Amino acid sequence: MIQPVRRPGTLKPSGSPHLASVATAVRSTPDAAEADGLTVGQVSTRLGVTVRALHHWDDIGLARPSLRTAAGYRLYTAGDLERLHRIVVYRELGLDLDRIRAVLDDSTVDVPGALRAQRTQVAQRIDRLQQLSAGLDRMIDAHERGLLLTVEQQAAIFGPDWNPDWPAQARQRYGDTTQWQQYAERSAARGPEEWQAIADTIADLDRALADAVDAGVTPGSPEANRLVERHREVFGSYFPLTRQMQVCLGRMFEADPAFAAHYDGIRAGLATWFRQSIDASARARGIDPDTATWQ
Repeated sequence: MIQPVRRPGTLKPSGSPHLASVATAVRSTPDAAEADGLTVGQVSTRLGVTVRALHHWDDIGLARPSLRTAAGYRLYTAGDLERLHRIVVYRELGLDLDRIRAVLDDSTVDVPGALRAQRTQVAQRIDRLQQLSAGLDRMIDAHERGLLLTVEQQAAIFGPDWNPDWPAQARQRYGDTTQWQQYAERSAARGPEEWQAIADTIADLDRALADAVDAGVTPGSPEANRLVERHREVFGSYFPLTRQMQVCLGRMFEADPAFAAHYDGIRAGLATWFRQSIDASARARGIDPDTATWQ
């Protein structure tokens, strides 16, 4: 029965080579006297690859052990280990097993050309990962800050009455809700131009609401209902707004001093008129404003 040779250092793991140490990994292949007769477990430890991977490479004929014991156990020679080292190196570089087989066994393959092509793919992946990293940074900032705008940009877009502390206050109050998450995810993808467009749309709606009050439009009338629906569409730039949620907002527009001051500052009595219009629209759709909840 063939027995593996055991000498000091034979079982010392070398670890999986990294891109910066590929040449070192190739040069570290042991000589025949040291390596002939290594078991699958010993090779797994030495190269830092799983036994399962070694079995798979054996099954597909990529790296088969040259020796077997009488009991059928696989034993690797120094030549086998050298091939395995090269496989590990090329795997570390990102080549798939079919490409590795061609590089090792096909004399017509342009190895430098194959490596250059792989380098291009790696560079593209790095660029993509950097973009993903930047996107994650924006998403984290959006969840924590709400608006990815400077104080100066906020004032320029939302006007002098805008309080830059409002996003932080909103996060403190609503940060654990699904709606805040939806708002943050949309905010992460928006720059000043997109926010300016949203601000302009909201300003147009505010003017339309003021004109309706001036014209004596009655809550529950077709014109008032159209403005309520328009508000739902505009608010959808922040997060999807159900009619029950809109009823809850209408209450807040009237009861919250800051919101009431905003609407009544546009037109006296607008906060109450708008709440009444939202309630009337909800009733027309079978929703009781007195029992509506945030859902």
